[in-house]
Amino acid sequence: MVSTTYNICTLPGDGIGPEIMAEGKRVLSAVGAAYDVDFVCEDHLIGGSAIDTTRDNGENVTALPAETLQAAQAADAVLLAAVGGPKWDDLSASVRPEQGLLAIRKNLHLFLNLRPVHIYRALRDASPLRPERLKGVDLLIVRELTGGLYFGEHKREDHVEGAGVNGRAGSFASDVMQYSEYEIERVVRWAYEAAQGRRGKVTSVDKANVLATSRLWREVNHRIAKDYLDVESSDMLVDNSAMQLVANPAQFDVLVTENTFGDILSDEASMLTGSLGMLASASLGDGTALYEPSHGSAPDIAGKGIANPLAQILSVSLMLRYSFKMDEAAATLDAAVEDVLDAGWRTADLADSATPVSKVLGTREMGDKVIEAFNKCCAK
Repeated sequence: MVSTTYNICTLPGDGIGPEIMAEGKRVLSAVGAAYDVDFVCEDHLIGGSAIDTTRDNGENVTALPAETLQAAQAADAVLLAAVGGPKWDDLSASVRPEQGLLAIRKNLHLFLNLRPVHIYRALRDASPLRPERLKGVDLLIVRELTGGLYFGEHKREDHVEGAGVNGRAGSFASDVMQYSEYEIERVVRWAYEAAQGRRGKVTSVDKANVLATSRLWREVNHRIAKDYLDVESSDMLVDNSAMQLVANPAQFDVLVTENTFGDILSDEASMLTGSLGMLASASLGDGTALYEPSHGSAPDIAGKGIANPLAQILSVSLMLRYSFKMDEAAATLDAAVEDVLDAGWRTADLADSATPVSKVLGTREMGDKVIEAFNKCCAK
């Protein structure tokens, strides 16, 4: 008899989203069977698919329908796949897929994003960095999610006198970057608490030599550090951080930063693993937590059955750990992914010239291998 039921709002989204979401659901079923848990998944629209559906139905065009948000708020967790694609890339459009993602994060009161960066033994040669530089790399990027440039006032004015070339009329644009003390504190404090359960080191990234928001960020970090004397604390300018992630990534344990810097640095750090297809993320805060792979919707391979589902599966692992406190199940799923890679199985994005054709799998076949390895780990 199933002892526990969890309701999950699943958002397949666009491009390869439905394909990789299918594997995430199948893995959840395997976890549920092994741990006597019933995961009830219900699909809803977000992103480009929501824009198209609401437009076709004659409704107000939106990337986040009200029923999707209501379902997300009522769920125990939200699992998202991917949004966006060339079909909706018109920068002048009033509604864009990415607005759905920003809106659901804001309405769920999710103020921090976690991106663990783990180097898989079998994929060290896939990284653009030399293997010796990857030794000991295991870091967690904690990114503020609801403040900064992305949520400040955005303004554009055309035909402004003197704004054009040679003093002629032209266009003017501005984006306001702003932070309050409490927005910074809740994220930085979370980073220190995370570091206490890891290697005990926090690197706070800012641009305090230029930006007022960064100077406030640094002041808050210094104040909070005094409450965690067992954690080593340091500040690092964002440009130096970008360089150090390539030159010496093993120096980092927990890296905490504001929204825009975190967006850029986490994508840079993802390439340490050799593929965006291996990086999961969790968005946490005061409402229902949201889990998603860090890659895009890859519309060029959508429908071909060759997308890498591992980041989606690893997002399921984060969901098990943070929303459902199923640490053992999460660790077992992580070990299953490692075992599959160690056995030489690859999706097309992970394969190289030395990978036998017989070892290159499609999306569903990779899901099969992970489930097989998970069940084997559970049987030990």
